[in-house]
Amino acid sequence: MDQDEQLLHASSFGAAAVAYAEHRPDYAQTAVRWALEPAPGPRVLDLGAGTGKLTATLVALGADVIAVEPDPAMLTELRRSLPAVRALPGSAEAIPLPDASVDAVLAGNAMHWFDMAVAGPEIARVLAPGGILAGLWNVMDDQVDWVAGLARVSGSAAIGPRDTPTSWRAETADMHLPKTGVAARFGSPEQAEFPHGQRRTADSLVATIATRAGVLVMPEQEQEATLGRIRAFLASRPETARGEFTLPMLTGVLRVRRL
Repeated sequence: MDQDEQLLHASSFGAAAVAYAEHRPDYAQTAVRWALEPAPGPRVLDLGAGTGKLTATLVALGADVIAVEPDPAMLTELRRSLPAVRALPGSAEAIPLPDASVDAVLAGNAMHWFDMAVAGPEIARVLAPGGILAGLWNVMDDQVDWVAGLARVSGSAAIGPRDTPTSWRAETADMHLPKTGVAARFGSPEQAEFPHGQRRTADSLVATIATRAGVLVMPEQEQEATLGRIRAFLASRPETARGEFTLPMLTGVLRVRRL
């Protein structure tokens, strides 16, 4: 993906902020606990916080959370749903916090949008010594037969390069911390995956997929055709054709410590 295409995808969510808040899953608490386990204290920055899906999990776990989000529509939705959380406009490349002011920086389904050549030093700046940087991604468990079928039918725009466990592991193994420069500020990355799931209906799963960046930027006709294919597939499967079901997922975590 070139830089212009990356920017288009990264800026596509604001128009769908309410749908994003309604349909996107939260994060497995076990995954968030593992991400925070080595952190030296309770101060956590949720960076690229979106509508507050990860923020809410952090609050539930008792963290002292600050949320930073660049998109005004997403930030408005976050403030509406979590009025007690300090939520600031800003980005990974320009974090509106003082030096060494947080013990952990977490990013939920957001770190792949960061320009780490700029964001890496910024994150290192706001982290206390020994602090943790962790990215979390919710991925569909394609070891389950019908989920693998859904991934095939949906196509790469709807089910992207970090949306299944195997592709997530490969995509995040070392792409976010370059071998030089930024990497000198952080230790070796660790990856782990934790079982998760989301109660869905066929309609709400189609609505969830409609909030993905690759779908949001499609021409209208192509978007309708893609979502129509997915709807037909879900109607054809006994696991998803009637009423509610659990979408099998994993929360994947990439964790590094600031040196």
